[in-house]
Amino acid sequence: MYSETPDINYFDTKRKQDVLTPAQIKTVQEGTLHLLQEIGVHFPSPRALQIFADHGALVDHQKRIVRIPPDLVKKALSTAPRSFILGGREERFDLMLDGQSSYLCTDGCGVHVVDLETRQQRPSRKADIAMMARLSDALPMIGFFWPMVSAQDHGRTAPLHECHAGLTNTLKHVRGGTTTYAELAPYIVEMATVVAGSEEVRRKRPPICANICTIAPLSQDQDGIECALTYAEAGIPTSFMAMTTMASTAPATTLGALVTGDAEVVSALVLMQLAYPGAPVFHSVLVSLMHPRTGSYISDMSAPLDIMSTQLAHAWNVPALAGGSVSSDAAEIGWQSGTKTGFGSAMIPLAGSEICGYLGMMGGSMILRPEQLLLDHEVCRHSFELMGDFDFNEEDLALDVIKAVGPRSHFLKEKHTRRHIRDFQLSRITGQRDVAGNLRDPRDVALEEVKRLNESHHPKPLPGKVLAELDHILEAAEREAEKIE
Repeated sequence: MYSETPDINYFDTKRKQDVLTPAQIKTVQEGTLHLLQEIGVHFPSPRALQIFADHGALVDHQKRIVRIPPDLVKKALSTAPRSFILGGREERFDLMLDGQSSYLCTDGCGVHVVDLETRQQRPSRKADIAMMARLSDALPMIGFFWPMVSAQDHGRTAPLHECHAGLTNTLKHVRGGTTTYAELAPYIVEMATVVAGSEEVRRKRPPICANICTIAPLSQDQDGIECALTYAEAGIPTSFMAMTTMASTAPATTLGALVTGDAEVVSALVLMQLAYPGAPVFHSVLVSLMHPRTGSYISDMSAPLDIMSTQLAHAWNVPALAGGSVSSDAAEIGWQSGTKTGFGSAMIPLAGSEICGYLGMMGGSMILRPEQLLLDHEVCRHSFELMGDFDFNEEDLALDVIKAVGPRSHFLKEKHTRRHIRDFQLSRITGQRDVAGNLRDPRDVALEEVKRLNESHHPKPLPGKVLAELDHILEAAEREAEKIE
C-alpha cells in the first residue's frame, strides 16, 4: 500500500516587487560585464578553457583565467531558455519555470542531523535523506526536493546516493545533480534517464536538476564545471549558485557582493551556452556576511538581496533560484529561527523567483532538525493563504442568515454554519491542546507529526524494474569510484 501525494501549492508572482530600478539593474549588469572582460574568472578546467578559446574569449591557459568580451556574453546568453520544465514523476508535479509561479524547495545540503529518536546530533546519512524526501512528498507547499543532508555513509559516491534517495522516495522533482567527481556525473544522467523512461522524456521533463556552486571570488570548481557540462549535454537543468560572503570573499557592501556573485554565475551560464546552446540553466546569488568580531558566517541578512538577485536573474532572461529563504543560522528552534521563517516566508511572493524557500535547515544550512521542516512548512502555508486571492462572493454576506438570527442570539444552530465551518483550514501544528486543555508547544507537535508521517506516508514506488536498474547504476558507479585517484 502507498500513500497519495497531495498536489503542490505554489505562490503566484503577481505581487512581485522591485528594489532596483531598470537603470540600476543595467548598472549592475554593466559592472558584471566589466569584471568578466577586464578581470576575468578562474576556470581550472582544460575543457572549459578550450571551449572559451574556440569562441573568441581571451584565455590565459597558464593562469587559467578567462576574460569574456561583452558581445560574447550577450550572444551566448541569447540562446539560454527563459522557461523550461522541472519534471515530476507524474505530470501533475511538473514545475514550469516561466516567471509566473514561485515554487518552494527544501534546503540542502547539511552534514549534521539531530536524531529523531535520541535527539543527539550526529553525522548525516542516506537514510536521513530518504526520510526527509518522504516527508516532503507529504507536504503540499514543497514543490521539489533538494536532499537536505549528505549521504556521508557512502564516501565518494555520496552525491549519487543522495540522488537515489530522492528519486525513490518522492514523486516530486529532485535536485539530484551536484558537484561530484567528473567521472561519476554520467551515472547521475543515467539514473535520470532510467526514471524518466527514455532520453526523449528526460530532455522534455527532466526528473532531476543540478546545482553547481561557484567559488568566491571569481572562480569555478574544476569537477563542478565539468559535471555541469555533462548535465548540460544531457539537457538536465542546472543552477549556478554564487555564495559570496561580504568582508571575506566579497566586498563589504551588498552591491559589491552581488556583482561579484553575478559575474561568477554569468561566466558559467555563458560556458554552458557556448558548449550546448539552449541548455536549461538558472541563476542564483546568495549573499552572506562575515561576522566582524568572530569571523563566523551570517546568512540571516536584513537587506532585500533576495529581490535584487531575482531581478538580476530575470534581467539576464533566465529563471531564478533566490527569493525568500526561511532557513536560519540558529542552531536551536526558538525566537531567532521563528523570526527568520516568518520574514523569509513573507519575502517569497515579493521576490517572485521561480525557486525559493529553502525549508527545513538550521545552523547556516548545516544542521537538520526534522521537525523544523514542519514548522517552516506551516509558516509558509500561512503566508500562502494570506497572499492568495480572495474570492468575493456576494452570497457570503449571509444577510438572510443574520436576519433570521437577529440581535442577541447565536449562529451555532444554523445550517449555514454547519455548511461553512469547515471552509477554514486550521493548523495541525499551532493551537493544539492536551487532554487538560493546555496549549501544547508547537515544537513537540511538529516532532510528533514528523514521526507520524515517517511511519505512515509511503509514496507510490518506482516500478521494480526501474529500482533494479538504479541499483545496477549505483554498483557500476561504486566500481568507477574505486579507480579515481
